[in-house]
Amino acid sequence: MRMGGHSGSLLGALIVALVVGAAPARAQSRAETLRYVTGAAVNTLDPTMPGTTREAFAISLSTYDRLVTFGRKKLGDNWVFDLESVRGELAERYEVSPDGLTLTFYLRKDAKFQDGTVVTAEDVKWSLDRAVSAKSLAGPQLLTGSLTSPDQFTVVDPHTFKVTLPKPDRLALPNLATVYAIVINSKAAKAHATPEDPWAQAWLKDHAVGSGAYSVDVFKPGEQVVLKRNADWTGAAPDKPAGFKRIIAQTIPDPATRANLVEKGDADIVIDLQANDALALKERGKLKVIATPQFNALTLISFNTKLPPFDKVEVRQALAYALPYDAMFKAALFGRGKPLFGATWGEGDPQPVFPVAQPVTLDLPKAKALLAKAGLPDGFSTTFSFNVGQAATAEPMAALIRESLEKIGVKVEIQKLPDAQMSTQVSEKKLPFFTEGIVAWLPSPDYFYRNFYTGNQRWNYSSIDDPEINELAAKARFERDPGKYDDDARALNRRHLALMPQIPIWQPNQDAVMAQSVEGYTYQFHRQVDYRDLSRKIAEK
Repeated sequence: MRMGGHSGSLLGALIVALVVGAAPARAQSRAETLRYVTGAAVNTLDPTMPGTTREAFAISLSTYDRLVTFGRKKLGDNWVFDLESVRGELAERYEVSPDGLTLTFYLRKDAKFQDGTVVTAEDVKWSLDRAVSAKSLAGPQLLTGSLTSPDQFTVVDPHTFKVTLPKPDRLALPNLATVYAIVINSKAAKAHATPEDPWAQAWLKDHAVGSGAYSVDVFKPGEQVVLKRNADWTGAAPDKPAGFKRIIAQTIPDPATRANLVEKGDADIVIDLQANDALALKERGKLKVIATPQFNALTLISFNTKLPPFDKVEVRQALAYALPYDAMFKAALFGRGKPLFGATWGEGDPQPVFPVAQPVTLDLPKAKALLAKAGLPDGFSTTFSFNVGQAATAEPMAALIRESLEKIGVKVEIQKLPDAQMSTQVSEKKLPFFTEGIVAWLPSPDYFYRNFYTGNQRWNYSSIDDPEINELAAKARFERDPGKYDDDARALNRRHLALMPQIPIWQPNQDAVMAQSVEGYTYQFHRQVDYRDLSRKIAEK
């Protein structure tokens, strides 16, 4: 579909056609429908399938429930999810045994799937058995919380469910709040299972059979999803159905068109605009722009610590003191985000969080001295790589890096690689110097370090293999004493600075741009809209 300057009218026409074509929708007013536009696409209704997009995660969060969900907290003036606050969703309550090895969940007796079937502990067990057994995205994620085998999941009675752990893993409970731990109507799914597909993955890719706030009315993969409110779901505080009767999620590839649609009122909310478009819309004052630093994500510059000369810590430190951080931040993000540079570590620092702002800043004399210490007083030549999908932010950043490093004798060739090629080169550990982004749904320090700084695996971008980091990260995972955990987290951050395998540079804002009437927006762990949070404030007459 071609999108041009009149795409706002085109989308309006599409939505009008949709509403006119469905009798139940004709009576719904504009205020009762939320229109969401995105540059990406919903490609499946099963969030556990390999290749699932983040937009598909957003749909599944509203169509399925999990045993538990995250609470929320204030970060500055904005609401964000709270990793430390886990409350019941299908479970009316839960208990953790004193030794931390048993989690017991008591299901709500009024919980029903969207076909009216009562949700039971048998459904929970089948769903979690599927999560750890089927070939999908769910298994590797749940592994981070020591959830690995169907033997760990027990039906106590129709409304009581038990999880047992080999060790008291601090991330076991939060993992059950992620999009992969969905509870599926097992009878409906098993009716479409086959010997070749015992977990009904083929059928569930196009059919959602959950108990969530919304059911799927229309699913056109890659184009549009329409959700309708499940009146029996009462998870919105205080015990109310979801705020909108209908959700229309539409794929609009061009970011300028998306900005135009929300400004004209043809769309209600968008979260993936270019930083300059979001800034312009904010300055015009017609729309509400909620700018939240993505506190569970960051952009970094990575060195391959196995490739010379980046196998020398002095070289990595030299480049860390040769980057024009302020200029990069302004050119790439227009200053819209949280800087992770220029910090001063005093007593009590570093803080027991990750990422933590680093005590590095542009200091060319120090950079030159470190290169000399590394035995490279005249510098060296290298490549600096980024993928095409990052070009809007990475291209101006790369130009500034090349210009600054030239001043200390480091000659940089910029490589703008197609996404697939970049992914392959990263996986094969062939890139010496590049920029990437990382994100953790469960942003505890040990989770970041275990997933991105240990092991011979793709996400260890720097290929760091440090016994101290390995030991501290493994120990912290099972540490139940908060004070001791904080000590481990501080030690990990100090070790990271000493080794400098990567340079955390910033946390970009998520700019949620929406109509003034839309309320309740919360930044969520999967960095997508949770439609269940939203409602519309009706203007008083």
